[in-house]
Amino acid sequence: MTLDKELLDILACPNCRGDVEYREAEQEIVCVGTCGYRYPVRDDIPVMLIDEAIKPDER
Repeated sequence: MTLDKELLDILACPNCRGDVEYREAEQEIVCVGTCGYRYPVRDDIPVMLIDEAIKPDER
């Protein structure tokens, strides 16, 4: 199941306030702004918490 387009339009990265995109295959919301944090999507719900994010240096 994909996330609602309207929801994606209003989401922003909580760390840097950058734009985000949904990567359905990985079930992640990815910041395309300055920080590059990746946020998990669990049961079709984005978990937009900085503490839950995968930081770029943790890849």
